[in-house]
Amino acid sequence: MTRINLLPWRERQRKELQRQFISIAGGAVVLMGAIIFYVHLHMASLIDVQSVRNDFLNKEIALVEEKIKEIKGLENEKQNLLTRMDVIQQLQTRRPEIVHLFDEFVRNVPEGVYLTGITQRGNTIKITGVAQSNATVSMFMRQLDESEWLSNPSLEVIKANLKGRVRTSIFTLNVNQTTPLEEMNEEGT
Repeated sequence: MTRINLLPWRERQRKELQRQFISIAGGAVVLMGAIIFYVHLHMASLIDVQSVRNDFLNKEIALVEEKIKEIKGLENEKQNLLTRMDVIQQLQTRRPEIVHLFDEFVRNVPEGVYLTGITQRGNTIKITGVAQSNATVSMFMRQLDESEWLSNPSLEVIKANLKGRVRTSIFTLNVNQTTPLEEMNEEGT
């Protein structure tokens, strides 16, 4: 029988398999590197796109916040103007009241009572004066209480004053200013 030496063939086949394995492994490494590079580029582009979106949103948020500040400023200005308008409206509606008030004083001051001072704080009016007697002060207070524009007169001080033979009473009283119902109904309509 002839002897065939298969060692060189096996050696070549082993080298061929080893070369194929190295080629396949190298190809796999190159392919894996390409995939990793592609994934890296794709992720970087997604991050860039998201960064652009975030920048856009931040700019829009800043614009909206600026508009909100502007709106709040306008609302404050509007509130100030409404407050001013309300004060002006109150002054306009109360303007004729002073005329009615002095008219009531003229009508209700009895003979023998002389007013020396009138001061008003809010709706409270402080009246100072001189009367011939305590009875005339009492009559004055009753007439003020019956008035449509004045209510709740209260005597603060009354002092007897004697000058020579003439006896007078110096008085201070407080009264509240009111608005009659007819006036309030006219203002409301």
